[in-house]
Amino acid sequence: MKDAFGLPQSLLVLGGTSEIALATARRLIARRTRTVWLAGRPSPALEQAAEGLRALGADVRTVAFDALDPASHETVLGKIFAEDDIDLVLLAFGILGDQAHDERDPVRAVQVAQTNYTGAVSAGLVAASALQTQGHGSLVVLSSVAGERARRADFIYGSSKAGLDTFAQGLGDALHGTGVHVMVVRPGYVRGEGPLSTTPEAVATAIELGLRRRSEVVWVPGALRLVMAALRHTPRALFRRLSL
Repeated sequence: MKDAFGLPQSLLVLGGTSEIALATARRLIARRTRTVWLAGRPSPALEQAAEGLRALGADVRTVAFDALDPASHETVLGKIFAEDDIDLVLLAFGILGDQAHDERDPVRAVQVAQTNYTGAVSAGLVAASALQTQGHGSLVVLSSVAGERARRADFIYGSSKAGLDTFAQGLGDALHGTGVHVMVVRPGYVRGEGPLSTTPEAVATAIELGLRRRSEVVWVPGALRLVMAALRHTPRALFRRLSL
């Protein structure tokens, strides 16, 4: 169960090698999280991530999970929830893709969409249902500032995140009053440069604060909320000319 500040004792990460997810897990383990499930495609990276968290004192288990196999999600996640009470599900999987290549390769473009949106819809609904059945918990969904407005440089990735963001907001409304809390996190470009960029550690800090406050939407950095409010209403002809 969560503590009085809303921080979890148990954590399930969907996307167990995500830099943001691992930074968040490290931060929560330093507070009070004791059990961590890392779900992702079996790989040396997944096992290395688990070992790193075990070194911090957590009981860490790995489970095979494929975002592109929605038919398996209910079975895979159902086994986890049957074994453990999960306080926090962090939906952190996703791929950036290669815009220049993908817009000339529809199959690759669809893979970005299926991973970031279709897979997330499936996993998100399964996790939300399990949390609702146990009567408590939080679902944190990693969205992106890229989903706020289409940019020439990454509109395939951005469109998938826009769909995910809308889905997560609606899911939060659907679960309001059930004891399940949904929080959408909109980071800037991780490890990029400029005013819209951030780091995994900064996002982890914002997630912890958001959980304590039971926030519904978290921007990282916080100033992005105002920046994107302005950009959202910038005339399209002018927006095309901006170097973003």
